Amino acid sequence: MPAWRPSATGLEIAVRVTPRASRDALGPGTEEHFAVRLAAPPVEGAANAALVPLVAKAFGVPRRDVTLIAGETSRLKRLSIAGDGAALEQIARSLYGEAHDG
Repeated sequence: MPAWRPSATGLEIAVRVTPRASRDALGPGTEEHFAVRLAAPPVEGAANAALVPLVAKAFGVPRRDVTLIAGETSRLKRLSIAGDGAALEQIARSLYGEAHDG
Protein backbone atom coordinates (compact mmCIF):
# COMPACT_ATOMS: atom_id res chain seq x y z
CA MET A 1 0.00 0.00 0.00
CA PRO A 2 1.29 3.49 -0.76
CA ALA A 3 1.51 6.07 2.03
CA TRP A 4 -2.06 7.08 1.14
CA ARG A 5 -4.88 6.06 -1.14
CA PRO A 6 -8.41 7.29 -1.79
CA SER A 7 -11.25 5.43 -0.10
CA ALA A 8 -15.04 5.50 -0.39
CA THR A 9 -15.26 7.84 2.63
CA GLY A 10 -12.15 9.98 2.10
CA LEU A 11 -8.55 8.84 2.42
CA GLU A 12 -6.60 5.98 4.00
CA ILE A 13 -3.07 6.61 5.20
CA ALA A 14 -0.34 4.26 6.40
CA VAL A 15 1.95 5.37 9.21
CA ARG A 16 4.97 4.02 11.04
CA VAL A 17 4.89 5.14 14.66
CA THR A 18 7.93 5.83 16.82
CA PRO A 19 6.77 6.16 20.44
CA ARG A 20 8.59 7.98 23.25
CA ALA A 21 9.87 10.69 20.90
CA SER A 22 10.78 14.14 22.18
CA ARG A 23 7.69 15.64 20.53
CA ASP A 24 4.69 14.70 18.39
CA ALA A 25 5.26 15.05 14.64
CA LEU A 26 3.87 13.70 11.36
CA GLY A 27 5.97 13.87 8.20
CA PRO A 28 7.25 12.00 5.17
CA GLY A 29 8.57 8.49 5.62
CA THR A 30 9.02 5.93 2.87
CA GLU A 31 6.83 5.36 -0.18
CA GLU A 32 4.78 2.95 1.97
CA HIS A 33 4.06 5.14 4.99
CA PHE A 34 4.21 8.47 6.75
CA ALA A 35 6.63 8.74 9.69
CA VAL A 36 4.96 9.62 12.98
CA ARG A 37 6.76 10.46 16.20
CA LEU A 38 4.76 10.44 19.41
CA ALA A 39 5.84 11.50 22.89
CA ALA A 40 3.42 8.95 24.36
CA PRO A 41 4.68 5.49 25.31
CA PRO A 42 3.29 2.36 23.60
CA VAL A 43 1.51 1.32 26.79
CA GLU A 44 -2.22 0.79 27.38
CA GLY A 45 -3.16 2.46 24.10
CA ALA A 46 -1.48 5.78 24.97
CA ALA A 47 0.33 6.03 21.61
CA ASN A 48 -2.85 5.23 19.65
CA ALA A 49 -4.75 7.81 21.71
CA ALA A 50 -2.12 10.44 20.82
CA LEU A 51 -2.03 9.41 17.14
CA VAL A 52 -5.66 10.21 16.29
CA PRO A 53 -5.61 13.89 17.37
CA LEU A 54 -2.22 14.43 15.69
CA VAL A 55 -3.52 13.11 12.36
CA ALA A 56 -6.81 15.01 12.74
CA LYS A 57 -4.94 18.28 13.31
CA ALA A 58 -2.54 17.68 10.40
CA PHE A 59 -5.44 17.02 8.01
CA GLY A 60 -7.74 19.71 9.44
CA VAL A 61 -10.59 17.36 10.36
CA PRO A 62 -12.38 16.61 13.65
CA ARG A 63 -10.98 13.71 15.71
CA ARG A 64 -14.19 11.76 15.07
CA ASP A 65 -13.28 11.64 11.36
CA VAL A 66 -10.01 9.75 12.01
CA THR A 67 -10.28 6.00 12.68
CA LEU A 68 -7.55 3.45 13.32
CA ILE A 69 -8.43 0.57 10.98
CA ALA A 70 -5.37 -1.69 11.27
CA GLY A 71 -2.27 -2.15 13.40
CA GLU A 72 -3.57 -1.41 16.89
CA THR A 73 -0.59 -3.12 18.53
CA SER A 74 1.93 -2.64 15.71
CA ARG A 75 4.24 0.21 14.75
CA LEU A 76 2.76 0.08 11.24
CA LYS A 77 -0.83 1.33 11.28
CA ARG A 78 -3.55 2.27 8.81
CA LEU A 79 -5.99 5.07 9.46
CA SER A 80 -9.12 6.19 7.69
CA ILE A 81 -9.78 9.92 7.39
CA ALA A 82 -13.36 10.83 6.49
CA GLY A 83 -13.99 13.85 4.29
CA ASP A 84 -13.45 15.21 0.79
CA GLY A 85 -11.01 12.75 -0.75
CA ALA A 86 -9.49 15.23 -3.20
CA ALA A 87 -8.89 17.84 -0.49
CA LEU A 88 -7.44 15.24 1.88
CA GLU A 89 -5.16 13.93 -0.85
CA GLN A 90 -3.90 17.46 -1.49
CA ILE A 91 -3.10 17.81 2.23
CA ALA A 92 -1.29 14.45 2.14
CA ARG A 93 0.78 15.63 -0.82
CA SER A 94 1.72 18.86 0.95
CA LEU A 95 2.67 16.97 4.14
CA TYR A 96 4.65 14.40 2.22
CA GLY A 97 6.14 16.45 -0.57
CA GLU A 98 5.57 16.32 -4.30
CA ALA A 99 7.89 13.32 -4.79
CA HIS A 100 5.13 10.89 -3.81
CA ASP A 101 2.87 9.61 -6.60
CA GLY A 102 -0.11 8.91 -4.31
